[in-house]
Amino acid sequence: MKTKAVRIYGKNDLRLEEFELPPLKDDEILARVVSDTICMSSYKATKQGADHRRVPDNVSVNPTIIGHEFAGELIQIGKKWQHLFNAGEKFSIQPALNYKGSMDAPGYSFPYIGGDATYIIIPNEVMEMNCLLPYYGRDFFMASLSEPLSCIIGAFHASYHTSYGSYVHQMDIREGGNMAILAGVGPMGLGAIDYAIHRDRKPGLLVVTDIDDHRLERAARMHTPEEAQKNGVRLLYVNTRHYSDPVSYLKGLTAGKGFDDVFVFAPVRQVVVQADQILGFDGCLNFFAGPEDKDFSAELNFYNVHYAFTHIVGTTGGNTDDMKEALDLMGRGVINPAVMVTHIGGLDAVIDTTKRLPEIPGGKKLIYTNISLELTAIEDFRQKGEKNTFFKDLADIVKINNGIWCGEAEDYLLKNGKPI
Repeated sequence: MKTKAVRIYGKNDLRLEEFELPPLKDDEILARVVSDTICMSSYKATKQGADHRRVPDNVSVNPTIIGHEFAGELIQIGKKWQHLFNAGEKFSIQPALNYKGSMDAPGYSFPYIGGDATYIIIPNEVMEMNCLLPYYGRDFFMASLSEPLSCIIGAFHASYHTSYGSYVHQMDIREGGNMAILAGVGPMGLGAIDYAIHRDRKPGLLVVTDIDDHRLERAARMHTPEEAQKNGVRLLYVNTRHYSDPVSYLKGLTAGKGFDDVFVFAPVRQVVVQADQILGFDGCLNFFAGPEDKDFSAELNFYNVHYAFTHIVGTTGGNTDDMKEALDLMGRGVINPAVMVTHIGGLDAVIDTTKRLPEIPGGKKLIYTNISLELTAIEDFRQKGEKNTFFKDLADIVKINNGIWCGEAEDYLLKNGKPI
């Protein structure tokens, strides 16, 4: 079977190609990809090429398929896995396989599996590690968003605290405590806000900062302080650019106690320093945003490390349990990650979008891999619809859903979009 896929050959060398998939082995599964959301990690892999930890050294001669936040439909099941999976089932994949200690992952390391493809072969190790996850929801794009959500969930679970005189780590955020999400109104920040106010273990105070009023206003519309209050969380949005001494202002919101949990959602030195400065006693700084610069560093107050028991953690990705939690919360309607999506595109939009990802404003870029479509902002549908009934219809659909991408819009796109 032929597939079309975006493959990486080296630094900034991405190519959309059609090629033949090999015959299916008994321990493999053939699948059709429907949707993939583009992650900043794919941008970093594109910039670094073979220097990236997950990209093979010989990628120039054995290219791999990019994209790791994907969902689709199982087509053909190899004999080994026919007792667990059936053709026609929807799926999502946890890319962090950790197979025999290897960093190899779909979307970085494999020649025949990645999110930016029409058809893929799922290798044995994905099933061996229980990383092929059945998806019972209605909409494919929600399953794509389960991977980035699992990263957020994993970060919350990785945070920890202690009791004075005890060496036992109490995992997760401090329930009822003070939490700050710095640079927190990007797509991943929006997911973190949603998770923080709707999960069982919540902070009492949640402060979300940024330096862009437009982004903060959009976040406040998506996740309102009123909705947070209904769930027992006091939610505040703060533009730190408006304060000459933002550290003092932020600490003042906690009556001077400081924050129990601080999440850093941008790899910016000043943001990391600010996060350290607003920590309270036994405060945990969670460095969520992975830097592109391998020499990235920032100052840390070691006086507070010693006497105030502050500490720092970092996670890259989530595990399979985190992804299952994401799928469960979405399936029950507890959280709605659709607010993370701001742009829609087809497979032919992947290369340009991936290479320019930091330059493109907005949130998640959602790709439908069997469609040919330039990357388009949802808020631009109406304008494009003046000359194109396809976009007019999409604009009408998302308007009913408060301007947010939805299952009805996905249905229309899959039915009426131009095949690639």
